[in-house]
Amino acid sequence: MMPNLPLEFIDIARSDKAQCAAEWLKLTGTVAGRHLSVTFLRKALAFEVQCKALGGHGAAVKQQLRSQATSSIRNDAATTANPMLTPGTQLVREWNGRIYRVLVTDDGFEMDGLPYRSLSAIAKRITGAGWSGPRFFGLNKAK
Repeated sequence: MMPNLPLEFIDIARSDKAQCAAEWLKLTGTVAGRHLSVTFLRKALAFEVQCKALGGHGAAVKQQLRSQATSSIRNDAATTANPMLTPGTQLVREWNGRIYRVLVTDDGFEMDGLPYRSLSAIAKRITGAGWSGPRFFGLNKAK
């Protein structure tokens, strides 16, 4: 028997966080993370209900997702920070009146002739504080 998805989606949209967490446990057999917002839980529940009713992603999509997950685990610091950072890319950041130039290398990064494994290490070297390197260099924005 085919479930009535629009009615299930309405129920999900009206659920509070505790109801969403209980439904998540029932659907997936796992506990929902306590830091997840009710908005995220509603979207995730709607997706799970839809997948169970309609069969989820096709085999080709599942294979592509598995492949990307596996390859991302093997990526080094340079490509993990941002897949657009290819060797030879130069990042420029002004901090307290000084211009800093960082070169993306095959092994990570280079600044002032010194190698670094991560942008966060460079951001800490520049600021003296524990910044997110990608955020410091403007590769991702604050929420």
